Amino acid sequence: MKVYLSVDMEGVTGLTDPEEMHAGKRGYERGCELMTADANAAIEGAFASGATSVLVNDAHGSTKNLRIDLLDPRASLIRGPGKAQRMAQGLDATFQAACFVGYHARAGVPHGVLNHTWMGKEIQNVYLNGELCGETRLVAACAGFHGVPVVLVTGDEAVGEEARELLGDVETVAVKKGIDKFSAELLPPVVAQARIREATRRALDRLTDFTPYSVEAPYTLGVEWNSTAIAAAVSLIPGVTAVGPRQTEFTTGDFTQIMALFGIFATIGGQIACGSGPYG
Repeated sequence: MKVYLSVDMEGVTGLTDPEEMHAGKRGYERGCELMTADANAAIEGAFASGATSVLVNDAHGSTKNLRIDLLDPRASLIRGPGKAQRMAQGLDATFQAACFVGYHARAGVPHGVLNHTWMGKEIQNVYLNGELCGETRLVAACAGFHGVPVVLVTGDEAVGEEARELLGDVETVAVKKGIDKFSAELLPPVVAQARIREATRRALDRLTDFTPYSVEAPYTLGVEWNSTAIAAAVSLIPGVTAVGPRQTEFTTGDFTQIMALFGIFATIGGQIACGSGPYG
């Protein structure tokens, strides 16, 4: 049984501060250790359930956050930028299950700790085939495109609710309960990671209960940006059309193009926002 882990950071045990997500900022190094510990808990649960291999993808920001020296040696790690499939890099039809660790609620969700969709402030909302879409839905749809079911989602309470609404009886672990976007009631790491370990094992023990999350093709990605400048810039990409002053759309029959496009969006959007001062 091959198991795929996509590991984000905002939903990791113990983390609530944006500085903990960025290299060089206060608390980042400890954040990387906690992120790796959450990933290890899922890896341990997977092997306890009979996994033959586990592939871990560092899916946060720079994608250079997970500590390979602390990672369970039975797993392998995809690390570093330039990954065409970003949060789903390495995922294909050879896997029997996908697990999302350290995920967070989509932009605008009340009490969602560090809630956002793909970019922290440049994107207001994302839509997939006309419906609001967070990162959980986006990566689950990519897994479904490859015929792989999502069996586990860990993060805060809000992303667990989002995952269950989307995926049904998926296993979830709430490692924190949001108070506001930057505050939460936290479980101690030893407690949270024990729950992740057990939930992963439990999910894979009932693998036949799960079906891939299916979105009907063609796939239309809609993005509502916070800036007319970003919308204008990304609409220059072939295939991307402006459908409003701050809205763009892209339609394809190949979901891997959706994932790749988000990487280009992040590069362009981040450059424009960061280079335009107080008006970004």
